[in-house]
Amino acid sequence: MSFEFFLRLLGMVALAAAGWRLGENLAGGNINDSEVMRGILSLSLAGAALGLLLTPYLTTRPLEWIRRRVRQLPANIILGATAGLVLGLIVAALLTPPLSRLPGILGQVLPFAGALFFGYAGVQIMVLRERDLLSLLQARLSHARGQARRYVLLDTSVIIDGRIADIAQTGFVEGTMLVPRFVLGELQHIAGSKDPLRRNRGKRGLDILNQLQKDSTTPLEISDVDVPEIQEVDAKLVAIARDMQASVLTTDYNLNKVAELQGVKVLNINELANAVKTLLLPGEDFEVEIIQEGREAGQGVGYLEDGTMVVVESGQKLMGQKCRVEVTRILQTVAGRMIFAQVSRPANGRQP
Repeated sequence: MSFEFFLRLLGMVALAAAGWRLGENLAGGNINDSEVMRGILSLSLAGAALGLLLTPYLTTRPLEWIRRRVRQLPANIILGATAGLVLGLIVAALLTPPLSRLPGILGQVLPFAGALFFGYAGVQIMVLRERDLLSLLQARLSHARGQARRYVLLDTSVIIDGRIADIAQTGFVEGTMLVPRFVLGELQHIAGSKDPLRRNRGKRGLDILNQLQKDSTTPLEISDVDVPEIQEVDAKLVAIARDMQASVLTTDYNLNKVAELQGVKVLNINELANAVKTLLLPGEDFEVEIIQEGREAGQGVGYLEDGTMVVVESGQKLMGQKCRVEVTRILQTVAGRMIFAQVSRPANGRQP
């Protein structure tokens, strides 16, 4: 027998007894009359039927709905609502003695109404302003300790990119890396995609997170912090970073621009990679292997060890060979740096 069916039986018995008592009270104790007895039995049967039908909707169903809602709410919202309720009830308790001394019905009703009002107001204030209050509290605590805890928010793109694992291992990232749970959810969604490419990218991102938790010298935290009123992941990250005064670590060019417009500090791994690439100036020469044809006729393309593309004029005929080239110009793009060069001489010393 299920628990819900057991509650239905209890509700049926309880409301049947309540219907019987109601019938007796309406009959005024005159239960010897057959008509009165039929009325009492009718009320008792109606109560039993109502108890059998309505008990789950008054007990298990509301509790199940509350349980689902609590599971969906972030922990910080639940904590804020609980703190607000406690504070509101404390205020109501302080006001109860003077309110209870009011004359007549006011002294009886206002203490209870005050408890309801201040409890509800405390919950609403803490839930609506929870992020601001937590930020203020964190700032006060950090100031009292003499040092602020720095957070760096990771977005989906930088986790999938994978280079963050090596960068974090070197200790260049200051503070604590923070991954909101909605970013983890997006990674899991990508990892479950039917598209093999997206699925592999998502699985790689989850592997990188696992590696960061195990091997990174920079601490990593998975947080329930969220902005429920904002649906888009990038917008959530920017709002959280602004409230926490944190940085955002990304490889997403659009997120980079949006965050900068809102005054959020952005750490872009692509910009870091460009900054540490080999610096070459026009007129300098170096050795490169031509591995493919260029877009224009006669061009050859090679790559430096850091991945920088080198476009060599008249290099197509040297496919598969190493040669010395001289830099003619450097083009900086959003995707990275491109070097244009002309053949100086092949690596074996023969002129092309």
